[in-house]
Amino acid sequence: MHNFWYIIYNLLIVPSIYFLLRVGGTFNKKVRKGIIGRKRVFENIILEATRLDKTKKLIWFHSSSMGEFEQAKPIIEKLKEQQDVNILVTFFSPSGFENSKNYPYADIISYIPFDTKFNAERFISIVNPNVAVIMRYDIWPNIIKALYKSGIPILLVDATLRKDSLRKSFLLRSFHKTLFNYFTRILTVSQSDAEEFLDLKVKQEKVIAVGDTRFDRVYQRSLISKEKNVIKTSILENKKVFIAGSTWEQDEEVIFPAFEKVCKYEKNALMIVAPHEPNILTIEKIENFFAKKLKTIRFSFLNNYKNEHVIIIDSVGILLTLYAYGHIAFVGGSFKQNVHNVLEAAVYGIPVMFGPKIYNSQEAKTLSDIGGGVMIKDKKDAYRKLRTLLSNDELRKKKGLIAAEFVKQNIGATEKILAEIYNHL
Repeated sequence: MHNFWYIIYNLLIVPSIYFLLRVGGTFNKKVRKGIIGRKRVFENIILEATRLDKTKKLIWFHSSSMGEFEQAKPIIEKLKEQQDVNILVTFFSPSGFENSKNYPYADIISYIPFDTKFNAERFISIVNPNVAVIMRYDIWPNIIKALYKSGIPILLVDATLRKDSLRKSFLLRSFHKTLFNYFTRILTVSQSDAEEFLDLKVKQEKVIAVGDTRFDRVYQRSLISKEKNVIKTSILENKKVFIAGSTWEQDEEVIFPAFEKVCKYEKNALMIVAPHEPNILTIEKIENFFAKKLKTIRFSFLNNYKNEHVIIIDSVGILLTLYAYGHIAFVGGSFKQNVHNVLEAAVYGIPVMFGPKIYNSQEAKTLSDIGGGVMIKDKKDAYRKLRTLLSNDELRKKKGLIAAEFVKQNIGATEKILAEIYNHL
């Protein structure tokens, strides 16, 4: 049966994906960048490989994009600290590749080639890793099969599988059962995820619940963030700081009116808003919203700060540091489609607010259940809950402690994953 599915995959699915990418590349700059970036992928890898010390073992980490790579970083960095190995890092998406080109802990950074049978076999024969580590869900069947046939241990790390996943549907079930059984180990983020893989008839000895490296990553980064002085202490003095992180327009339509109303009663309230896409159009839109009632200032002009109520972040890469200054956080995406990473705020011991769209995040659901997270439904609800948290110091601190403790209790997945990697080196 599995050979039948691989024939279908190679005859129908692969050409369809390729066609869609080519069409998408005509209209979408990001997709086009990925197509161009893959043109010389083999030549670049061969060239880079000649510079490696061949006496060292090579471990290959593959991530779809930036978010998954963040989860790989604690493993890679600990691995480099403990072992003298070569690290190959690959990405599917251009944003992941472009943002990680200078990552210092990797010896080779590349796109993954498009998943044809020929490309997969050629790629594995050139790279020939001692262990392959696939992050989360970016699983390319021809590449997995080529690794399996070459006898290379394959680990699926930070693995998740929802009960209603399409991979478990009637049509795709047998294909994914075979595909997942090619993996040497499937290291899941929770016991419930492990049970879903077992329900798919993956062999029991292959599946282990070890936890999620995102907890390790946010904790690791929080320690560094506390040492940075991104915003002067004088600006934050006697302020109650509300961080609205990675917001989209749909989030802002709820959060901004609520904060504006809160400021009538909380004169020392300060909102720092970091839009998900801080382009000039977005920044001007935020400025226009508050123009009549509250003064705003851009982060790049903070030297001229004169007690404005809203600081608009007009640069990228500092959000995780900003959460360290907050008394309360709102995490964006939760009124649009998918909530962003709530752990990035929770690690600082502050209550984390979010909208109703959190089905993609087990952490947001858990935080909401245990009291470290606060779900808001609409503008009125946002105002009521934000005002309560800003005015009630005891409640705010209690919820913050719950959030911080939740992160601390879940640290440790990195060590368990490293133990599995070492078992197969």
